[in-house]
Amino acid sequence: MSITGKVAVVTGAGQGIGRGIALRLARDGADIALIDINQDKLASVTLEIQALGRKATSFVADVSDRALVYAAIDHAEAKLGGFDIMVNNAGIAQVQAILDVTPEEVERIFRINVQGVLWGIQAAAKKFKALGHKGKIINASSIAGHDGFALLGVYSATKFAIRGLTQAAARELASDGITVNAYCPGVVGTDMWVEIDKRMADITGAPIGETYKKYVLGIALGRAETPDDVAALVSFLAGPDSDYMTGQAPLIDGGMVYR
Repeated sequence: MSITGKVAVVTGAGQGIGRGIALRLARDGADIALIDINQDKLASVTLEIQALGRKATSFVADVSDRALVYAAIDHAEAKLGGFDIMVNNAGIAQVQAILDVTPEEVERIFRINVQGVLWGIQAAAKKFKALGHKGKIINASSIAGHDGFALLGVYSATKFAIRGLTQAAARELASDGITVNAYCPGVVGTDMWVEIDKRMADITGAPIGETYKKYVLGIALGRAETPDDVAALVSFLAGPDSDYMTGQAPLIDGGMVYR
């Protein structure tokens, strides 16, 4: 069963996992509204989606700004003629020892990773209700939302928070036919992990690339994850085959964390 003709909004869609999700949903037949803070990257992904024969529109927004998230949803509906799927993918990483993290660092990552998802849930659910139909909300968590990792403690806290928001929203919105799930990637070969590796090297003194290599060696399937791996799970969560699933946060990590 497909999502042909559906309209999906993907935040953080300019690169990495967000780009992979947007392209996969487009290949599956959806029209895509792309949200990111980088206009140039949005323009590039928009062209990629249009080359697949699907409609695409973009909206520059910082997801920590509640008004901009609501405006982005309105933009998607106006430009693409509907709204069916919300993927709250945007987020940032932070590598810092628990004893050294600053108030400013904590405020920034929670504002983007947690409040950004909360505003996306709010805006999407209200729009689904206004349109009078069911909808899918899909949130980015992480293996770090199931296990706390050293030097990623505050990042882990934000991803645990996403699981809590996902469960609560699933319970609150089920009677409206809105499902809310999350996806939990592992070590994905994107720019975010390049930065994590560099920061780990700064703190631990390990050579550049060593931390990434160590984590990849711990993956049972023997390779780093790709954005396409993550996008395959998101595609399932976006489609009708997951209609009886809500409040869940499945791991997609190649075999690192087991629950």
